[in-house]
Amino acid sequence: MRLLHFNALNRLILTDFRGKSIPPYAILSHRWGDSEALFEDVSNGTYKGKEEGSKKLRFCAEQAARDGLQYFWIDTCCIDRWDNKERSKAINSMFQWYRNAARCYVFLSDVSVASATAASQRSNWEISFRGSDWFTRGWTLQELIAPVSVEFFSLEGQHVGDKASLSQLLHDRTGIPLAALQNTPLDQFSTSERQRWAENRRTTEEEDIVYCLLGLLGVSMPTTYGEGQESARRRLQIEIEATGSAPSIIPFSRNESFVGRESQLAELETKLFSNNQTTTMLAVVGPSGTGKSQLALEAAHRTRLNNKDCSVFWMDASDMNSLYRSYASVTQKLGVFGADDDQADPKQVVKRWVAAISVRQCLLVYDNVRSSTLRANDSSAREATDLTDFLPRSKLCSVIFTTTESNTAKALVSQDVIVLRELTPDTALRMLQNCLTTPLPNAEQQEAMHLLRELSYLPLAVVQAAACINASNMTVQQYRAQLAEHKEAALEYSDDPSKGELRESGLRTTVAATLSLSMSQVRHSNAVAVDYLFLAACVDQKDISLELLEAASPQARKDAIKALDRYALIIRRPAESALDVHRLVHSALRKRLQTEGRLQEWIKRTTRQLLWLFPNDDHSKRSKWRRLLPHAQYVLSHTLRDHGKERLDLAWKCAVALHSDGKYKGAEELFVQVMQARKRVLGDEHPDTLSSMANLASTYRNQGRWKEAEELEVQVMQTSKRVLGDEHPRTLRSLGNLASTYTNQGRWKEAEELDVQVMQTSKRMLGDEHPDTLSSMANLASTYRDQGRWKEAEELEVQVMQTSKRVLGDEHPSTLISMANLASTYTNQGRWKEAEELEVQVMQTSKRVLGDEHPSTLTSMANLALTYLHQEQWKEAEELGVEVMQTTKRMLGDKHPDTLSSMANLASTYRDQGRWKEAEELDVQVMQARKRVLGDEHPSTLISMANLASTYWNQGRWKEAEELQVQVVQARKRVLGDEHPSTLTSMANLASTYRNQGRWKDAEELEVEVMETRKTKLGVDHPDTLTSMANLAFTWRSLGQSAEAIALMQQCVRQRSKVLRDRHSDLVSSLRALEQWEAEEAEAECYDPCRRSGTVAKKKQRPP
Repeated sequence: MRLLHFNALNRLILTDFRGKSIPPYAILSHRWGDSEALFEDVSNGTYKGKEEGSKKLRFCAEQAARDGLQYFWIDTCCIDRWDNKERSKAINSMFQWYRNAARCYVFLSDVSVASATAASQRSNWEISFRGSDWFTRGWTLQELIAPVSVEFFSLEGQHVGDKASLSQLLHDRTGIPLAALQNTPLDQFSTSERQRWAENRRTTEEEDIVYCLLGLLGVSMPTTYGEGQESARRRLQIEIEATGSAPSIIPFSRNESFVGRESQLAELETKLFSNNQTTTMLAVVGPSGTGKSQLALEAAHRTRLNNKDCSVFWMDASDMNSLYRSYASVTQKLGVFGADDDQADPKQVVKRWVAAISVRQCLLVYDNVRSSTLRANDSSAREATDLTDFLPRSKLCSVIFTTTESNTAKALVSQDVIVLRELTPDTALRMLQNCLTTPLPNAEQQEAMHLLRELSYLPLAVVQAAACINASNMTVQQYRAQLAEHKEAALEYSDDPSKGELRESGLRTTVAATLSLSMSQVRHSNAVAVDYLFLAACVDQKDISLELLEAASPQARKDAIKALDRYALIIRRPAESALDVHRLVHSALRKRLQTEGRLQEWIKRTTRQLLWLFPNDDHSKRSKWRRLLPHAQYVLSHTLRDHGKERLDLAWKCAVALHSDGKYKGAEELFVQVMQARKRVLGDEHPDTLSSMANLASTYRNQGRWKEAEELEVQVMQTSKRVLGDEHPRTLRSLGNLASTYTNQGRWKEAEELDVQVMQTSKRMLGDEHPDTLSSMANLASTYRDQGRWKEAEELEVQVMQTSKRVLGDEHPSTLISMANLASTYTNQGRWKEAEELEVQVMQTSKRVLGDEHPSTLTSMANLALTYLHQEQWKEAEELGVEVMQTTKRMLGDKHPDTLSSMANLASTYRDQGRWKEAEELDVQVMQARKRVLGDEHPSTLISMANLASTYWNQGRWKEAEELQVQVVQARKRVLGDEHPSTLTSMANLASTYRNQGRWKDAEELEVEVMETRKTKLGVDHPDTLTSMANLAFTWRSLGQSAEAIALMQQCVRQRSKVLRDRHSDLVSSLRALEQWEAEEAEAECYDPCRRSGTVAKKKQRPP
């Protein structure tokens, strides 16, 4: 839940409280106007331009302050309407949000009371109050009933009364019992009585008059716009009656017009729950429009009707986002742990769902499974059978898949595939009769049979024909006559079957004919509606935002949508302010435009509209660009690359969005197109050309292709200096980018020189708090950190984090990066608790803001896993480590630097748990890959060599460990310098190997140097310093220098007691060693009072 407040500088702040304790808040109830302040207006500060919305914001804030409340909630401002998952969850949470509000303010925009004096005189406002439209709306019913405190205000903000003082007037106006208005628990009223409270109310969408009752009735069910009010009411009644039955989710009402498919339905019902060993899996496959979903829906409703103990869950598998939304709905219905936590890992929640579902009898329907549903973005294709990873393994469960793709069906189900073709003539006739609003006269029965044969008995065509007959008041004979006129053209408009799907010979021609006839009818009454179809043909067929559809007014758009809906040419999605077009309709529309030579004209028009709507690189609009990306990418993939400036600008916007979402391969492809076009049109040295080169270089850098990145960045830097000047912001940015690449290549001195130059110039030219200045400071801090200069890094990182929070906000990606950087520095300093606190915040926020599989989210998970590892929380470290490695491999590829780092981190976790064979396998893979990709002396290669040496060491393979460790020490001294923390670590590791080989003097020499240097560079309390003290103590003990060994170990134990938690193994081992040594010394002195030193048996020690 997000809440609003004005800060001390009078800035409107939107705070996300998901996963946090929610403070007391006020909530607004109001009727939407034409100038409401929306979520994006608040995010980008343009809300003041919305007169009506801005007025409500000020009113709500000021009234909340008078009531002692800092925070307030307004639906238009606090819900991101572009985020479908958020919108869906908000609808289901709304009743609870109003109930939990400390105050509810009802803003009556049609009730005018000019002064407090007038407000006290009921006669001045009671008539307009009674006549207020607020009392006629469906959703305001729960806004009146749910909150304990409801206060009413006029258009001028004058208080006219509250729910308590106006209870009799409210009762008279609404018919709601006084007891309900006085907050009597709702279960004291029957469900039928509560339903009657909405009888005289209305809603914009007819289904909402049912959905607005869900909170009042305590019922949870999916909202399925387009089903109609009666269908929604039937579903609601089923949910009410099913109280006490097994939980189920079927988002569609039973189709009362369902006919035919008796044999296939009987086959389905017979095979359900037939496997006595494991899950029964069935597939229904057939061309589009043959009624696969309707068959599965009938089976689902029959199962629920006949077996009250069987749960039935419907899963939309048309794409991954829809499938995860379905999983989320089911987990919430079942009360699975983490289902209501926005920050919970959805994959883990789904795994818990599989466990929960496997112990109950259930039927799962996966509707419209496609191979693309099972393909991760920006990764290689996965097999369709991967879906079965999230299926229960229980004889209590059955699964039905529906798909148009025979290959997908066979991959999911080895047998038990039910193939659907066209309907039988008798069944098609019954379907037509059921769909017609006027009964079919006997005289037209034969005419209808001829029509159905011409429609190929295709259910989709039958439904469209019936819709056209109903909307146009035609007879079947008239329809058939007109259809004949459109069929010849339809032969040209139909398209070839899609690859991988069942053959659809003739079906596309049939749909093209019915579509052509329907469009000609629609054009007579609403030409704009036909334009909407042509625009829909140029974008992806699903989730087409209504904002893409140009209209003279909102009402004109609504009228056009209604016209298309009447003719069954679209699928409405009012909850998302969007619509879908059936795949066969989409294909026929494109073919028609192509045949008429108008496709490119419409693509250009659609490109202009997308370009206008597609947001710039503003992280607060991430949900908006994610919904528009499929449409923009569709347009771009179906136009020529030299298709004008507008296409180029749209490609640029898409590339920037993909890059921001961590989809670097897709971004690279578009940036290459943009760069080549700009070079050709604008020239090599134009600023826009340089920007596109810089962005392309950034995609190379993020893919670990540093040589290619460097080449481009050097070009950009040199040209920018010459064309724009040394201190131009773009020049400074190019220097910073090149410095980042040097850092990734381990060329830290070169990076530092550039970073310092950029930071100093940015501060002077742009100011201390400019985002570019903050980036330059962060880059320099990272370079310091890589050089082991942690104090300098920390100072800069604290400044950057604090300023970023103040200037950009807590959830801005740059702020999250600054927090992660500071956490890394804390980790290097051994301040693990502080690191963990920051890393948990970063990971949770990144998951919510960027998504679970964004590279930045994966990095935050990897960092947290390492911090867990340092604190010996091995189970948590391993779980995160495995997840990061698997996801990184899939998203970025096996050889990406981040993938190799995740493998190395997981190997460290295995090594610390004594699982040395598993660690060695990963260590060898990582070392070989890094040598090949990065080179022998890259810092990351040296880390992998050191890790493998540690694994050899733990297995007692001293010679192999020593060979690697000597190489690492020599290379690090040469590359990093003698006093770099990594060099000291490698020297300490080599000393441990000498010690275990009995080469005490060699070990002592290295350990003294390491300890003294660490004391100077890291401080006495740093964990690495304390490790070197313990190691030297052991060596001295082995050399017979017992007094010195005990004194040093005592100091080590004292310091570790302050720094480490009580049960940390380093503290425990040093304490035990000290106790043993002191006991041995005491025992020896009993026999020889003159004894001053002694030796103990050699003991193998773990390297630092």
